[in-house]
Amino acid sequence: MTLAPETPAPQTPAPQTPAPGTTGPKVRLRLTDDWFAACDLGALLPGRGVAALLPDGGQVALFRDRGGELYAIDNRDPFTGAAVLSRGLTGSHRGRPFVASPLLKQRFDLTTGQCLDDETVRVATYEVKAA
Repeated sequence: MTLAPETPAPQTPAPQTPAPGTTGPKVRLRLTDDWFAACDLGALLPGRGVAALLPDGGQVALFRDRGGELYAIDNRDPFTGAAVLSRGLTGSHRGRPFVASPLLKQRFDLTTGQCLDDETVRVATYEVKAA
């Protein structure tokens, strides 16, 4: 009996991210009059958040949507005081991108910081770019 040679299964190409220790695009935030490099762009997976430490000791939650748009908001949940918004679930409501706090589930608009569930509450937002 003769066996045909196996054909290797097609493989999905790996995402193009720089190797550790190399330089690639950075996610930068505007802090007062200067830009701050918060993390590598490759660290942001669509639909997932990343927390970054700011020079003043605060934290920012960074997000990238499936279209490549970047968002940056304060990482502190104003309802609990916990720095957890980067771990929240992302989605959209009436075309507005949001993150839902993983604790009490309040939703925060990623472009304005406005709480979609309590109009009296807002988190800080930051101008953000990849460069």
